Amino acid sequence: MYSFTKVIAILSCVLHYAAAFEGDLTYYTPGLGSCGETNSETDAVVALSPSQFTTDPQACGKKIQIHLGNATTMATVADKCPACSPGSIDVSPAVFQALAPLTIGRAQIEWDYAT
Repeated sequence: MYSFTKVIAILSCVLHYAAAFEGDLTYYTPGLGSCGETNSETDAVVALSPSQFTTDPQACGKKIQIHLGNATTMATVADKCPACSPGSIDVSPAVFQALAPLTIGRAQIEWDYAT
C-alpha cells in the first residue's frame, strides 16, 4: 500500500512533466524587448512565441527553466519571438551557452515556468 506522501510525490512529478513545453531553442541578440527593458547578450533572458507571450498578460519578468539533456538553466521572459512556433523559444547567447555551444545554432528542448 502506498503512503500518502509517496502518492503526492509521484503526482507532483507527473503533473510537472505534463506541464512542460517542447520546442526549438535558438539564440538572438537582445536589445529593447517587448517588455520595455533593454538587455544584452550576457543577460539571462528569453523571448516566447507570440501565442505564448500574448496568452499570458503577465509573461514579462516570469522565470522559466530550460532543459536540454542533463543541462538545465533559468531565464527571465523579456521579449516576444515573432518567428517562434508555440513551445519554441529564443534566448540570449549566455543562456544558450549554459546549455550547448552556440555553434549548434538550434536544439530541441523542454521548458516550463519556474515555481
